[in-house]
Amino acid sequence: MPVFIEVSIVLICILVIAKGATWFVESASRLAKHWGISELVIGLTIVAFGTSAPEFGVTIVAAVQGIGDVSVGNIVGSNIFNLGLILGSSAIVHELKTTEQMVRRDGAFLILGTILLSIFLWDLELSRLEGAFLFGLLIYYLYYLYRNNAGFDEEVPTGNFRRIDILLLFSGLVMVLAGAHYLVKSAINIAAFAGISEWVISTTVVAAGTSAPEFAISIVASVRGRFGISIGNLIGSDIFNIFGVLGTAGMLQHLTIDPAARSSVMLLVAMVALVLFFLRSNWAISRREGIVLVSFGVARWVFSFL
Repeated sequence: MPVFIEVSIVLICILVIAKGATWFVESASRLAKHWGISELVIGLTIVAFGTSAPEFGVTIVAAVQGIGDVSVGNIVGSNIFNLGLILGSSAIVHELKTTEQMVRRDGAFLILGTILLSIFLWDLELSRLEGAFLFGLLIYYLYYLYRNNAGFDEEVPTGNFRRIDILLLFSGLVMVLAGAHYLVKSAINIAAFAGISEWVISTTVVAAGTSAPEFAISIVASVRGRFGISIGNLIGSDIFNIFGVLGTAGMLQHLTIDPAARSSVMLLVAMVALVLFFLRSNWAISRREGIVLVSFGVARWVFSFL
């Protein structure tokens, strides 16, 4: 297929994802109020799991086929992209307010998982036992969220629930995921045409493509002042990517990866630590800090291609 057609598909997919994200964020916010739980918990669970579906699909298929570089590279690249370019862009759009629970509970769990992943991948392998251990920690985290939702000082969102919100929630998610699917396919074709290596494609182009849902939903949530969904979506997606997606992939197949993974994983650890510092400083991620995160993400892309 000609490159200009692939580029056109990418642009159309971006528009579809943007519209679907608008429906998804607003309906998720109203459902949060209807269920009496905070936007942050909604962002950390329903929104995060839904937007991680592209990463799940790509990673599991690659794992089953024994392509460890794509399976692991997609997750590592997506997490860096989420915290750098997406969280940074969201903060540039609007300063993002944070909470103590977000840092002490969710941020701490994310840095734990990232450090644990770096230890597991240092030998350039992810065993079935390590995958099972990661997945078990995800179950514990979800149980903890469920048991400790009551009593948080996070604001429960406003807005009147309507029956059509359920339809809008699923319709928006379908639009986001379908758009991301075709966006990834076209992006991979464009990258392959340009002669880029498999590892670089996995950690950059594929990672960015599968992160399109997170990008759309977090930006829309930031514009609309839904900071819990905006940040919770990204932290929750990264948690789900490490513990849920890679955990499942590891249980399905013993994965081996490229030595370049070591530097990428250590970069991810540094990125998570920087984000936690910004989350804690003044209990907000400022526009200036957002610029730092975006710069970090862009520099990482340049380094990967070079």
